[in-house]
Parts: sequence; C-alpha cells; structure tokens
Amino acid sequence: MTLDPEDSKIITLARASRARNGSAEGAAVRDETGRTYSATDVALDSLTLSAVQVAVAMAVASGAKSLEAVALVTTGAPSAADSAVAAELGVTSLLVARPDGTLV
Repeated sequence: MTLDPEDSKIITLARASRARNGSAEGAAVRDETGRTYSATDVALDSLTLSAVQVAVAMAVASGAKSLEAVALVTTGAPSAADSAVAAELGVTSLLVARPDGTLV
C-alpha cells in the first residue's frame, strides 16, 4: 500500500515521539490547516490518556476545528476511545502502524 506523503509524515512523527519517550504508543494528527501535532501516551497515577487523546487535545487546544488524519504507532490496537475522538473531529479511519512503521 502506497501512502500519501502527508500520511507518511504523521506516521514518522508518531514513531519518533514514541521512540524518543520510550512510550508504549505514539500518535500524530494533522488538522484542517495542515498543522501536525505528535504525542505519546500519559500514564500517571492521577491521569491516564492514550497518545491519540493527547495529540487530539493538543490540536484542539491550538484551535483545530477538524482533523484530516490520525496516526497511531503501537504494538496493540486503537481503543474505542481513540476511534471515537478521531471520529468526533472528522476522521473515520485511523492509520495504525507498528513501531517499525509497517501499516496494520
């Protein structure tokens, strides 16, 4: 499968975030203006968020009204909450990749 270069970019950003932080998952989103946001999961005693939730929160906090794409790099699968938050902002299908960049 050949990806759009912009989709490849957010997968690369998600992979880099995950690797840099040594996190279980990394995510990146692209908003309606083409801006990108990348994040990793948060696992604190008082706060637990998936990487997708953090990346979406960063985009919304920066003024994004909708998303063009969401990428998740993980050894698992996206949660129902990840799919729901992406869908709320207009993305019906998440790009899911393994840590080596292979699309699932």
